[in-house]
Amino acid sequence: MFNTTNKIFSLDNAIEMSLKWREEGHKTVFTNGCFDLVHLGHVDYLEKAANLGDHLILGLNTDDSISRLKGPSRPVADQHSRARVMAGFAFISMVVLFDEDTPYELISQLKPDILVKGDDYLADNIVGADIVRENGGEVITIPLVEGYSTSKIINKIINDKTNII
Repeated sequence: MFNTTNKIFSLDNAIEMSLKWREEGHKTVFTNGCFDLVHLGHVDYLEKAANLGDHLILGLNTDDSISRLKGPSRPVADQHSRARVMAGFAFISMVVLFDEDTPYELISQLKPDILVKGDDYLADNIVGADIVRENGGEVITIPLVEGYSTSKIINKIINDKTNII
């Protein structure tokens, strides 16, 4: 029986599970983001990230974090909804919410084997890269699917009212 809420972890439980996986010799992959309106680009990216290890841990920005980063009109979907949607993907092992502007503290606590971001980032500029490398891990960038972005979708809806569902 499936239950997406079982894949949404508090920080303490995430640390505990991450340690367990490490002790079992499993490779953990970490990525993060807002995932406000999930689209093909997200699915492709996350699927590729998951294939780099045994468990994909997703750090998900809270509503407050997104509002600070993207403005008061965001997020479109609340953090509970976004967490449940992301936990629904079979290739995501764990979702952990974080309220800071960056996942630096979360990465320092979880110490993943692999840190992943899209190739719109330079590996050396990825938040937490120093922590992962200091612990013997790797930092990998994944090519993004061209033409997909949450901001583009929102702007299209705003500018073309006929596409509103």
